[in-house]
Amino acid sequence: MSAILQLQGVTRQFGGLMALNNVSFDLRPGEIVGLIGPNGAGKTTLVNLVTAVYGLTRGKIFFDGRQIDGMKSHEISRLGVARTFQIVQPFPQMTVLENVAAGALFAAGARNLVEAKEKALEHLKFVGLADLAGSSASALTLADRKRLELAKSLAMKPKLLLLDEVNAGLSNVEINRALDLIRRLVERGTTILLIEHLMKVVLAVCSRIIVLHHGQMIAEGIPSEVVRHPRVIEAYLGSRFASRAQRNSDHG
Repeated sequence: MSAILQLQGVTRQFGGLMALNNVSFDLRPGEIVGLIGPNGAGKTTLVNLVTAVYGLTRGKIFFDGRQIDGMKSHEISRLGVARTFQIVQPFPQMTVLENVAAGALFAAGARNLVEAKEKALEHLKFVGLADLAGSSASALTLADRKRLELAKSLAMKPKLLLLDEVNAGLSNVEINRALDLIRRLVERGTTILLIEHLMKVVLAVCSRIIVLHHGQMIAEGIPSEVVRHPRVIEAYLGSRFASRAQRNSDHG
């Protein structure tokens, strides 16, 4: 199966800082792939490069067989790439419905505002926010703002969804609800790259894991392999967690 996303030697330098250095990997359609690593490893920078927030210093990025580095953010989003942001920032003066309708109208090609709101309501139903459609976005709890962020990204009709710390700050119950949504998205045909600090989340839903450290890719593979990788243990997991995760994997 051909890759939906390909990174070839992707490099980004900010002055003297090498934020990403020669990163290459593929995502196949229908995968959930975890992207992990310590703070400052380059995870969000990678998402910003794929979505053209930043330009590449070197390398190439292909989406659905088309080279997208050098394109503008709105052009890439219209091809079917959407993302969430680590710091959730809805339009506070707009309703929940209007926040999502904006994505449907301006990024997904809805013909008019009526159609955009109809599509927005569908996405709100999917994430469980339909009852709050008329509420101000500024009045939402953190968990509901996270779900609104997801609904906004779904309004862009993504083939590929880049999720940046969607579970940060959530309770265990809220995390389980988020994981259910992620699984249902993949069942609908969406490919997901999941940036996540919570290893229990990564191990629960990801078929593969990619590990960054100091801007370099130090490991890639199935979860049971990655959690026993010496460089991953040293740079990120620590021996105690790695041993526990491996035991759980062996018994799972």
